Amino acid sequence: MTDGTRAVKGPSVFSRYFSPRNISAVYLFILIFIVFAIWTPQTFLTPGTWANLLDTNSLVVLAAIAVLIPLTTGVFNLAIGAEIALAMMLCITLQIPHEQQSDLFLAVGMPWWMAAIIAVVVATLVGMLSGWVVTKLKIDSFIATLGMSSIIGAITYLISQNKPFAASPEFQQLAATAVPLGGFRLTVPVIVLIIVALAVWYVLERTPVGRRMYAAGFNPDGARLSGVNVARLQWGSLVAGGFIAGVIGVLSASKFGGSVAYGVGMLLPALAAVFLGSTQFKGGRFNVWGTVLALYVLAVGVQGLLLVKVPKEYSNFLYGVALIVAVAVSRWERTGKRTRAIRQATTFTKEGKEKLAAEAAAESDPPQLTPTQTALKQDGIEDQGDDAR
Repeated sequence: MTDGTRAVKGPSVFSRYFSPRNISAVYLFILIFIVFAIWTPQTFLTPGTWANLLDTNSLVVLAAIAVLIPLTTGVFNLAIGAEIALAMMLCITLQIPHEQQSDLFLAVGMPWWMAAIIAVVVATLVGMLSGWVVTKLKIDSFIATLGMSSIIGAITYLISQNKPFAASPEFQQLAATAVPLGGFRLTVPVIVLIIVALAVWYVLERTPVGRRMYAAGFNPDGARLSGVNVARLQWGSLVAGGFIAGVIGVLSASKFGGSVAYGVGMLLPALAAVFLGSTQFKGGRFNVWGTVLALYVLAVGVQGLLLVKVPKEYSNFLYGVALIVAVAVSRWERTGKRTRAIRQATTFTKEGKEKLAAEAAAESDPPQLTPTQTALKQDGIEDQGDDAR
């Protein structure tokens, strides 16, 4: 380049697509796979284990996507677990005949499909209420959704009286229905996951709305100055998260029945997957496929630990460590990008640095006078040039 600057080479193909910074979860998966394939090959390598892993964790991946959408606009949704539990218990309770549970005021014997629709609508309305609290009352999303989580938990308790319920045989068929695909069976939760992931990916990566959402999340003040309605995007993202939480609640109710504490356990792995996923593919930006990859990699690690008889409670330890490391790596990645950009903008060759130093010295130092000019100046006579002389 000219002006003494040095041309900066772009990243190589390897560093762009295969660098550990970009796909570290893939290398982590390979490592986990090798360890447990050697440790417990008789169970870890069976098709049944992988089919069960794909189906069991599909709802957690959906929860992670529900958390991801608000985060792209710069807001948290810590009420996602409570929203799932509310939809789950509401869907089950509405189907129970009143004569079987007379102490439950919502036990009305409703058909499962009608109860499912109501549960999804209610969860969506809860997301709308959370968005109103965040955008209209100007309460920080972390505090607002944490408070909403407590309120929703109390309502869920009142609806169910803290009783577990089993799903009816007819309703159980919703989550149990599967489509054969090679050696695997794609269940309804997995199919819903694929549809939702594709839809969210398309909106975030291929539409103006998605670009505005990312802009609102990275620089809300700059986005506002550019004409982006940040509050509306944040509100809409929480509504979308509530809708997905409602769908998860219905599928969970079909699969596991009703349990007040079920959805709460999804928040930690969902957050860990979203932040770990932000370090994949997009280098510090929340994205759908990074989130899906990260959660299934963590799920493989948890599944391997369960197969070697490690207590299930240690899975939270793994998710917690992954969350801390992911956030640290994400911040380090963003700081590193800014540092590299500054260095590229201010990098000079040796000759360019010397030239810059000489120009700076010439501007700061006074001109050197000849002895004659010095004497004339001392006598108060200004040097007027050749014409004056």
